[in-house]
Amino acid sequence: MNITEAKISLIHEWLLSYAGSEQVSAAILNVYPDADLYSVVDFLTDEQRSFFHGKTATTTFIQKLPKAKKFYQKYLPLMPLAIEQLDVSSADIVISSAHAVAKGVITGPDQLHISYVHSPIRYAWDLQHQYLRESGLNKGLKGWLAKWILHKMRIWDCRTANGVDHFVANSQYIARRIKKVYGRDADVIYPPVAVEKFKVGTEKSDFYLTASRMVPYKRIGLIVEAFNAMPDKKLIVIGDGPEFEKIKKNAASNVTIMGYQPFDVLKQHMAKAKAFVFAAEEDFGIIPVEAQACGTPVIAFGKGGALETVIPQDCNEPTGVFFSQQTSKSIIDAIQAFENNISLFTPESCRKNAERFSQERFEREFNIYVDSKWTEFCNSRQIIR
Repeated sequence: MNITEAKISLIHEWLLSYAGSEQVSAAILNVYPDADLYSVVDFLTDEQRSFFHGKTATTTFIQKLPKAKKFYQKYLPLMPLAIEQLDVSSADIVISSAHAVAKGVITGPDQLHISYVHSPIRYAWDLQHQYLRESGLNKGLKGWLAKWILHKMRIWDCRTANGVDHFVANSQYIARRIKKVYGRDADVIYPPVAVEKFKVGTEKSDFYLTASRMVPYKRIGLIVEAFNAMPDKKLIVIGDGPEFEKIKKNAASNVTIMGYQPFDVLKQHMAKAKAFVFAAEEDFGIIPVEAQACGTPVIAFGKGGALETVIPQDCNEPTGVFFSQQTSKSIIDAIQAFENNISLFTPESCRKNAERFSQERFEREFNIYVDSKWTEFCNSRQIIR
């Protein structure tokens, strides 16, 4: 069967916003616009749904549970059961876009299941202890219950890896996680970044920028702490979240906390910033690539996906500087190293590097990949028969 004749189903985790993983699923739908869409819950706005060709996902029973839109994550213990109830038995090809439970959808031997993995369940595996600590669940009865639930999630997560024919990781870093957790090799296709939406800023202003949702692992507070110790340097912070008030309270006079800003405002600041500061350990990290698309170098924590998206200063056409530890001193040292070598970093090099991760490139690579795996799959069935 030619792939143009194959029926395709796309399984997304949960549809509540249009962020990194949603951009991947939307790009996959661009490649396969006739695919059926499934998700644990779907609460997209009309504007967000337009990125998914106006499709409404087939959802699970969690969609109808009380306050599912706001507290969907509290239903995590039910999600393995929920995802297994999605009936995709009519599909020839099942594509799951997974960072929690999507890959657990049940498929048969005559179906090809390709799972694009943003990360194995972070809070159940190597980030478990950090998650429990930051959630206040590292002790007490609630802590033991959380640990038991995560233990069960790990068992289920490993079992459902057997139902995946091919893993695709969003970075070499996540490919190593997949190997560690599931014992499986993964091919790497970097996620799409809408670099065409960003214009290169050649005239830089005298400020540094960071932007993110203000949650603990993004380490925005750490960046602010570093700039508090450098009163001669300006930092602008864009974003909102649970830690907003705490971070704003601790910010010195040289740090401007802008809160949530429209996309156009974010782009303007990205284009004008001297450099973008990024302190999280991300699986891939789209926003450092967006900064480079604006011609802005990146000062990043040297772990995770940033190592694959930022070219360090000891290479040709560098686009940033890494710091080795998530401490304010390490950030300060990296900023000093950046300023000592600022002439090495050009807007043209940053933009050129960002274009390696374009949406057009992702759609082309993913289409070729699925087509080749489908051809192999069809040929293997003919040999068996």
